[in-house]
Amino acid sequence: MFNIGPMELLVLAVVGMVVLGPERLPGIVRDATRMLRQLRDMATGARDQLKNELGPEFTDVDLQALRDLRSLNPRTAIQRAILGGDEDEAPAVATAPEPSPETRPAAQQPLGRGEKAPYDEDAT
Repeated sequence: MFNIGPMELLVLAVVGMVVLGPERLPGIVRDATRMLRQLRDMATGARDQLKNELGPEFTDVDLQALRDLRSLNPRTAIQRAILGGDEDEAPAVATAPEPSPETRPAAQQPLGRGEKAPYDEDAT
């Protein structure tokens, strides 16, 4: 949850014993765990109350809506493009077909070998 490793936990315990003292530390730890338990219970109660008030038609929408929202994340889209994700997970996006070189206008044709790029005197 907080990404605290065993080494960080040990350092926190030692600092807590030095700052708070060994006689007050168990009471503070007990109070902190009680507060975390109450916060977790309040969050669970709020989530259950929200589900009850929204009604039964929203109970099965939660997971699919979450997956749809995660697929819109720009980081996820870039990772999928670079690393190649499953095509089933990617949202369907309609794209226009790329025009063939024969149908491109003359201004969009690639330059030949040794050919200079056009230069507009009036634009500069």
